[in-house]
Amino acid sequence: MKFPVVLHKDADSDYGVTVPDVPGCFSAGATVSEALENAQEALALHFEGVVADGEALPQAQEVDVHVANPDYAGGVWAIVDFDVTPYLGKSVRFNATLPENLLQRIDDVVKRDHRYASRSGFLATAALRELSVA
Repeated sequence: MKFPVVLHKDADSDYGVTVPDVPGCFSAGATVSEALENAQEALALHFEGVVADGEALPQAQEVDVHVANPDYAGGVWAIVDFDVTPYLGKSVRFNATLPENLLQRIDDVVKRDHRYASRSGFLATAALRELSVA
């Protein structure tokens, strides 16, 4: 899931990162790259807590939803791609039938794009994307 984040930097500080769609989730880093990597870790810790508390997982919204918020004025927007599938619960095996050409296209993407460990990961990501706009 792609979470918008906003980076802020004061003159004598590291970059601060806030994840608007995940209240209380923030991080920092000496460089932009480090700050964004640390945001991944902050999201993982936050999601572990949400699951442990039995709460609903936060859903990412478009950056446009947050741009006018004065709390984020002067910040730089970025997107952090965070895999939420480990927090969705126990995996369940099921059978699916797909056209051969479509399955080959999925396999090609999985081989090229390291965000997807498998066909299942690709299909879970696609399903989450579709469900978030429904």
